[in-house]
Amino acid sequence: MIKHGASADRNITVDVAIIGAGPAGLTAGYLLAKAGKSVAIIEKDATYVGGISRTVEFDGYRFDIGGHRFFSKSQAVVDLWNEILPDDFIQRPRMSRIYYEGKFYSYPLRAFEALRNLGLLRSAACMASYLKYRLFPVREVKSFEDWTVNQFGRKLYSIFFKTYTEKVWGMPCDEMSADWAAQRIKGLSLWGAVADGIKRSLGLNKPPNDGKAVKTLLETFRYPRLGPGMMWEAARDRIVERGGQVLMGHGLKQLASDGNGGWRMVADGPQGEMAIHAGHAISSAPMRELAARLHPLPSSTLEASQLKYRDFLTVALMIRSEDLFPDNWIYIHDSKVKVGRVQNFRSWSPEMVPHEDVACVGLEYFCFEGDGLWSSPDEDLIELAKGEMEILGLVDPSRVIGGAVVRQEKAYPVYDEDYAANVAAMRAELEEKHPTLHLVGRNGMHRYNNQDHAMMTAMLTVENILAGERIFDTWCVNEDAEYHESGGEGDAKAMPARQPLSADQAAALGSVREVPSRVADHGRKAA
Repeated sequence: MIKHGASADRNITVDVAIIGAGPAGLTAGYLLAKAGKSVAIIEKDATYVGGISRTVEFDGYRFDIGGHRFFSKSQAVVDLWNEILPDDFIQRPRMSRIYYEGKFYSYPLRAFEALRNLGLLRSAACMASYLKYRLFPVREVKSFEDWTVNQFGRKLYSIFFKTYTEKVWGMPCDEMSADWAAQRIKGLSLWGAVADGIKRSLGLNKPPNDGKAVKTLLETFRYPRLGPGMMWEAARDRIVERGGQVLMGHGLKQLASDGNGGWRMVADGPQGEMAIHAGHAISSAPMRELAARLHPLPSSTLEASQLKYRDFLTVALMIRSEDLFPDNWIYIHDSKVKVGRVQNFRSWSPEMVPHEDVACVGLEYFCFEGDGLWSSPDEDLIELAKGEMEILGLVDPSRVIGGAVVRQEKAYPVYDEDYAANVAAMRAELEEKHPTLHLVGRNGMHRYNNQDHAMMTAMLTVENILAGERIFDTWCVNEDAEYHESGGEGDAKAMPARQPLSADQAAALGSVREVPSRVADHGRKAA
C-alpha cells in the first residue's frame, strides 16, 4: 500500500470524506484543501491515482488508458489544469483516422475521399445504395441502423458505421436509438460532401479566407508529457502538501449516516478497517456500488443495482520499429478482427516510449467484465493482438518484442432502457434525505462524462459545500452534448461565483460524450 499524508490513526475526523481518487475526487480534494478544509480521500487502487485517466507504467513504457486530450471550453477547467501542472504540458498534433481493408480514411469521414479510396466498382455500389434509400427510405425510423442507412445507404453504413459501433457498445445497431445517430453524425451529407469534393478538385469551390469558416475538430491539443496520470499525481501531491490524506489501497466498505447530517465512512485496507468521520461525503464511486454500501440501505438500492457498465482492456505491444503511423489512434472498421481502436503512444507524447527505435501501440478491446475477452490470460491476449495486427497488415508479429495488458472495469456507463429512471430514483432520494452526500464524476453520476465534465461536477460541488447550500445544479454539466470538439480552448466564460450554472457553460462542457440508448427507450427520456 502507498500512503500519502495518511496518519497511523485508524479513526480520523475531517471536514469532507471523498470516495475515489479520479479526476472528480482529486479536483474536489484539491479545491477543498486549498480553501482550508480538511479532507481524506480513499482509493481502492494501491498504486495509481487518476481512475480511467491514470497512466500505467511497464518497463519504462507508459500507457494512457483510453486516450485523454486535455481540451476544455471551460476557462475555469483550463486554469485549474495550469495551476496544478504549470510546467509539464506539451502541444501535440491531433490526428485520428479510420482503417479499413488496408487504407486510411479521414475521421470524421469525408465522403468524397471515402468513395475514391473504395475504388470505382465499390463506390458505384455505394452510390447506388445511397440513391436507393434516398428514393425509398426506411419510413419508420427507430434505430441507429435505420437513420444511418437513410443518410448514407446500406453499403456505406455496413463499411463505416456498423462494425465499429457494435464493437464499442456490445449491442446490435438495430437496437440503438436513432436519436443517438442523429446526434453523433449530424451535419454530414453524402451528396453535399461528394459535390464539394468534386468542385474542390476542379478548383471551383475554395473556402473563403474571411475568418468565418466553420471550425471542426481541433488540430492540436495539450497533453502532460508523461501522460494524464502526471496531472493527477500532481493533484494528489498538492492535496497532501495542504494537510489532506490520500489513502491508497482502501476500498469503501460502508458509508453510514451519523444521524446528525454527517457521515461515518468505513474503508478496508491492507492494515484493516479505517473509520473516517466527516460533515460531508463526496462519491465518485459507481452509483451501483455506493447504493449497496450505504447504511441504511436507500429505497432506491434496487434501481441502482440494475445499472450496467461497458468495460474494456488495452493490450500494449512493443514493436521493433521507429514508428508505425502518425495518428494518436486509429479506428478499426473491420469485422475480421475484434480490436476496435489502436493507440500510438509516441504520438501522444514522445516521452511515453523510452526507446527511439521501438514503437509502442495499444490495442483496445471493448468487452464486459467476466466475458471471454476479459477473462483471457494476458499471454493469450498478447498473442491475439499480435495476430490481429498481422491480419490488418500493420505489423509483422516477429517484430514484437514485448507486451502488457491493462484492464479497465466500468469504463462506460450503459444507457439502457431503464437507466434514466434508475439514476433519477437514487438522485431524488439522496437529494431529499442526504443533502451532505454529493455525487460527482462519470461513474458517480452514471453519466458518460469527459474528463473536464467530471472536474466541473466536482468544482461546482465544492462551491456548494463552501456556500453551505446547493447553489449549483451539478447535473446540468454535459446535459446537452455536441459531438465534435470544436471551437477554441476556454471559449466559455469562467465559472460564475454565486449563481446557477449558466446555459452557455453547460453547453460548453457538453462535447463528445453522447451514449446510445436502446430503441425501447425511444420517447422515454423525459422519465
